[in-house]
Amino acid sequence: MDRTEPRLEHTVADGVATVVISNPAKRNAMTAAMWGTLPGLLERLAADPAVRVLVLTGAGNTFCAGADISSLRDPAGSSPRDPAGDPQALAVAAEEALAAFPRPTLAAIRGHCVGGGSQLAAACDLRFAEEGASFGVTPAKLGIVYAASSTRRLVALTGPATAKHLLFSGELIGTARALRTGLVDEVLPAGELDKRVEAYIRTLAARSGLTQAAAKEFADGREDRDAYWAEQARRSGDTGEGVAAFLERRAPRFTWPAGL
Repeated sequence: MDRTEPRLEHTVADGVATVVISNPAKRNAMTAAMWGTLPGLLERLAADPAVRVLVLTGAGNTFCAGADISSLRDPAGSSPRDPAGDPQALAVAAEEALAAFPRPTLAAIRGHCVGGGSQLAAACDLRFAEEGASFGVTPAKLGIVYAASSTRRLVALTGPATAKHLLFSGELIGTARALRTGLVDEVLPAGELDKRVEAYIRTLAARSGLTQAAAKEFADGREDRDAYWAEQARRSGDTGEGVAAFLERRAPRFTWPAGL
């Protein structure tokens, strides 16, 4: 494969799926094909019982500079664009698929996290960034109406005022403001991001997947699933294993619940 070809790479090792956005010629901008590939890739990873955590990152020294702008232009003479190939619709579908991934997701961010990149980062459960990263939500620069679901997700992270600032202006902000406003969860010194992410995802992979899956749904407003998760907890044995491990002063041996 041509290593400069725009693509999504992925690996699975020790319970961790890593998805890498790679388009080196355009600072990892997402092409329409890359947007279209992501939901299917996430579906396959979600079906893999070995996967306990997913990390999304960018190749090299940047996360994702947004959508490949050339893919937003309709081919000459086409009218109307097929919605199935509309890059905006594809981006929203990819974002929703990432938000719906059933295991914990973490965006590891360095360099530019702009436009579609910030859209993907916001769809992850957590965001760790390296000092010097920059963030921007830029539809106002292109005359694009940001999707309602994407706007609500941004507001949930940053609050209305910061979301409006980012959406109205398209200006970039640094890691200090991103941390202060809730856009990112941790900021690491240069050279420390990978080490912190590695340690943190090992912690997540060792915790109860049942607890994590239920907490993810509840945090996203699925209170109607309370009875379902109570039944899953009763069947899983995770509570018994957790209590036994605590009393025996050993690490618990949780397994991902079958069928989840």
